[in-house]
Amino acid sequence: MNFKNYLTILLTLFITYSSNASLNKQKPDDKKTRELINKLPRQIYWEEGKFHVQGVVVDTQRGYVYFSFTTSLIKTNLKGEIIGSVDGFVGHLGCLDVNPENGRIYASLEYKNDKIGKGILKGLGDDSKQIQQSSFHIAIIDGDKITRQNMDAEKDNIVNTVYLKEAVDDYNATVTNKGKQVEHRYGCSGIDGVAFGPQFGKKKDGKLFLNVAYGVYGENSRSDNDYQVILQYDPNTLKQYERPLSQSNFSLVGPEKPLNKYFVYTGNTSYGIQNLEYDSNTGYWFSAVYKGKKPEFPNYSLFAIDGSKKPILKELKGFDEKEKGQVLQLAKAGIHDEKSGVYGWDFKWGSTGIHSLGNGYFYISQNGISKDKKQYCKLQLYRWTGDSSNPFEEVK
Repeated sequence: MNFKNYLTILLTLFITYSSNASLNKQKPDDKKTRELINKLPRQIYWEEGKFHVQGVVVDTQRGYVYFSFTTSLIKTNLKGEIIGSVDGFVGHLGCLDVNPENGRIYASLEYKNDKIGKGILKGLGDDSKQIQQSSFHIAIIDGDKITRQNMDAEKDNIVNTVYLKEAVDDYNATVTNKGKQVEHRYGCSGIDGVAFGPQFGKKKDGKLFLNVAYGVYGENSRSDNDYQVILQYDPNTLKQYERPLSQSNFSLVGPEKPLNKYFVYTGNTSYGIQNLEYDSNTGYWFSAVYKGKKPEFPNYSLFAIDGSKKPILKELKGFDEKEKGQVLQLAKAGIHDEKSGVYGWDFKWGSTGIHSLGNGYFYISQNGISKDKKQYCKLQLYRWTGDSSNPFEEVK
């Protein structure tokens, strides 16, 4: 065997090993994982009323599932059997996540007098009312106290809130873009995606932080709305600001500033990151969105932020006045659009709920309207593949 052939064989073996190692990372199939997956239902189904599902949590440790249906929170067991519900929200209850350290549910909660806010009040039959002051909060819900149906979000002492001043300030701000005065800094429409995970660029098993993503209005005429914006908080620090939910007199108690403020260059999307979810298997922060409409971008529906990369202080693109921000990196995975440099996927589901089990498997919401005109969520068990055309495959 000559030296050239020997190098060729070594290179082939190395590529084969690397591919298999990558595949094993994406699709772990050890005995413990198989035993867990075999015990889990392939689908968990719930249907509610007029408003579509906004987010989901599957707490396998405690055996509960939580669904946000905009103005109500549903709690079931893993079979989809009702345990209890919380009603009476007159704002937009969005993406959910569970704090694994104490089992409390954290959700985005926004009140505003725009198209979405007015639509919610109309759906509730209260369209004569108006939200006088836009107000964005993290709702912190004690899931253990949800023990029966139709519990009241205010009266039953279940929901606390923390006011997010930074998001409100950006929403209320007027800035200059392309020489014109425009409302809402960064295109901020409020908050939606919520997820716990380790600090960017640090160890996967490190301290957990709460990340909250902005909603961003879809506007093709602006150039300063092409970033996803993420606020980061220490959940232990937030405890001092918690106040019981009051929808007649919103609490304005909260931190003056977030711990960190991050930017992710994806191109403009319709209402920003709808669902944010950290996956410890890949180290990715999956970001599911409603597609944007700017022709200069690929307008993917799913992005992955690389949690192993530290943020980089950069000048932000598209701003009249120069501004620098801590920019996070998209994972070099999925489809790559060379023109914009953006990576992502065209995946149908995820914007109404995605929950990582941390072992290469996910529950992802497939939402729709039932025959009797009720909004439903079918939580489907998926396996991560990482494939550019089909990143998740259904587990049968």
